[in-house]
Amino acid sequence: MPIRSATARWEGNLTEGSGTVKTGKGGLQGNYSFKSRFEEGEGTNPEELIAAAHSGCFSMAFSKGLADAGFTPTSVETVAKVHMDKTDAGFGVSRIDLETVGDVPGIDESTFQKIAADAKENCPISRLLSPGAAISLSAKLA
Repeated sequence: MPIRSATARWEGNLTEGSGTVKTGKGGLQGNYSFKSRFEEGEGTNPEELIAAAHSGCFSMAFSKGLADAGFTPTSVETVAKVHMDKTDAGFGVSRIDLETVGDVPGIDESTFQKIAADAKENCPISRLLSPGAAISLSAKLA
């Protein structure tokens, strides 16, 4: 399997500085800052990048699970909401809420929910993040 990479560059101090992030193959690139991370400023932040990775990984794992069970999804769309909280130990990601909608012809609700739950537990990004963050799932048929 290939090794994936990304690069981040930061210039200046924490609150007034700014940075850029770029994925290894150049597919994503963006600016980030203190305001984009801890307030509502323009740009991205590490938590949005985690959300993008998790929603992408889950959608692919869910699609695979559906195909393995004999269903061809028309689409799977997932939003990942990453919650960062401040505790006595500092800032940390405490929870990720996955919200997915699948357009899956011919599937019943019970089978849909079972496959979604399995994807939540077993996608590689869920397995990486679940020891430190609670992961919830809301799955709906379109």
